[in-house]
Amino acid sequence: MTVRTRVEDGGVAVVTLDRPERHNAIDLETADELAAVWRGFRMDESVRAVVLTGAGDRAFCTGIDRAVRVAQPPSPYSVDDPLLTIGPKANDLWKPVVAAVGGMACGGAFYLLGEAEFIVAAEHATFFDPHTSYGMVSAYEAVYMAQRMPMGEVARMALMGTAERLTARRAYEIGLVSEVTEAGADPVAAALRAAAVIASYPTAAVQGTVRAVWAAKEAALAQALAHAPQLIALGNLPPERQAGLFAARTPGFRTR
Repeated sequence: MTVRTRVEDGGVAVVTLDRPERHNAIDLETADELAAVWRGFRMDESVRAVVLTGAGDRAFCTGIDRAVRVAQPPSPYSVDDPLLTIGPKANDLWKPVVAAVGGMACGGAFYLLGEAEFIVAAEHATFFDPHTSYGMVSAYEAVYMAQRMPMGEVARMALMGTAERLTARRAYEIGLVSEVTEAGADPVAAALRAAAVIASYPTAAVQGTVRAVWAAKEAALAQALAHAPQLIALGNLPPERQAGLFAARTPGFRTR
């Protein structure tokens, strides 16, 4: 199992990506397990709110595991993306999800963060999008972040690639993060406190509110995501050239 779950007293489930040795990157097994967890919570009345986090303090999630190989159809109009079904909303779960981020959150992590209600971050957390550095289009990631951040900040993060990382404080200033915990404090504990309050309220009202908030941006989101497969198919370098850029990467980056 690469995804751990537990349910706290009061109806809060904790979902933990459990691949710390891979910075909680998502392989096909993890993708399937996440989808099954969200679908299971739909039918579980004991779960009223969810905290989503990653094991260890080095990374929340670094997106898809680069060892994963997904066969693609020979058409520029379609892309098979295993991350499309890893989020709660993609699995029709409307119970509130609070993300607790420690360490790095990058690339495909935004499929998950983009479907959380709000984000709590440790002071040492960082956010970045490496796609352009490796000859890949940031499509789904940029679209999800455009729902949470000012457009200029989304564009800067997506275009700067690995050269720049958002600190938790900067992410808070631009609205990506709703709370930054003090140095050494556990963001999961802070997320659990918020989720416990939400879980104590009548669940039908809570879920209706979640649905209303998402309805406010649903049409624009659906239209934007519909363009993503073509942009990826037309703009991505071939996998072998991506791998070459990844192998030649330099560790230098700056935070802001």
